[in-house]
Amino acid sequence: MKIAVVHEWLATYAGSEKVLEQILLMFPQADLFSVVDFVPEKERGFLQGRTPRTTFIQKLPKAARWFRHYLPLMPLAVEQHDLSGYDLIISSNHAVAKGVLTGPDQIHVCYCHSPIRYAWDLQHQYLQESGLTRGLKSWLARGLLHYMRLWDLRTANGVDHFVANSGFIARRIRKVYRREAEVLPPPVDVSGFALATEKEDFYLAASRMVPYKKMPMIVEAFSRMPDRQLVMIGDGPDMDRCRAAAGPNVKILGYQSFESLRSHMQRARAFVFAAEEDFGIAPVEAQACGTPVIAFGRGGALETVVESEDPAQRTGLFFAEQEADAIIAAVERFERGPAFDPAVCRQHAEKFSTEAFRARFLDIIARITR
Repeated sequence: MKIAVVHEWLATYAGSEKVLEQILLMFPQADLFSVVDFVPEKERGFLQGRTPRTTFIQKLPKAARWFRHYLPLMPLAVEQHDLSGYDLIISSNHAVAKGVLTGPDQIHVCYCHSPIRYAWDLQHQYLQESGLTRGLKSWLARGLLHYMRLWDLRTANGVDHFVANSGFIARRIRKVYRREAEVLPPPVDVSGFALATEKEDFYLAASRMVPYKKMPMIVEAFSRMPDRQLVMIGDGPDMDRCRAAAGPNVKILGYQSFESLRSHMQRARAFVFAAEEDFGIAPVEAQACGTPVIAFGRGGALETVVESEDPAQRTGLFFAEQEADAIIAAVERFERGPAFDPAVCRQHAEKFSTEAFRARFLDIIARITR
């Protein structure tokens, strides 16, 4: 078969790009398409030597820095990819990639990281965080998001088989597209995070410091627990808020190398995760290090962290509200409860390995193309 792989946009090597990397490894003969390609030279290894075919947005003014501002043009742009010569199209989608045009004799498999979050159930959160709750700009943004919803729903009809990265996203797909999706968790490089059984007396939070990650809330919670140490890794728009809320027991390291992040994950007493994620790779990486997770009990964390009375299954615990008080109560419950077994955490994380992802994805492709 002649295969095309369509990815949203290429600007960095992050979560969805790690999925793309595995797809390209499985299908080395595939051609790659994207809206834009601005991946720095030092990060291009995951593309395995490919030069993606891009759209007219690649050449628009200041696109390298501001390509997301061209979102209103992306539906038109992605429809210009000519895929008529391909038998199998695999799209890696969280915005517009699944909108490529396909014919009745082509098979289109969409690995869906999420329907467009900010156009559907997270619209009001997006408008609030962007300062677009009132005024002319607000109404322009609302009109654009309304258009994106209509286009997103229409293009769902061009997908033959949806694969969701979690049950949470499968439910979102069912809600907005009225389509069923097969669940396949994204690949986690479990082999890159060695098991460590000796833990030190600090908690770890590591993430991009963007609003929905709730990093300042974690800082606030630990600042109110001065006898407990928190190490925070990451950078982003909420860095100043984190620094302002930090007490003497909170150490904010900013951006760190992979080696430093892994070392802290291996040594931490527990990993604290407060976001409502579609999946959430960081909690799996922590468990691969043998470190239990204290997580907000919604979204993908419910599928990657196991709260159980059985010590042979238990890998963490949940808090029910995105509030500092809830984190404090969870930490206290964590310390009162029985100890977690690092080997159990590691064993659970291995279910999300890159090898497991590739085996299941190839099985899905074989099943629907036979």
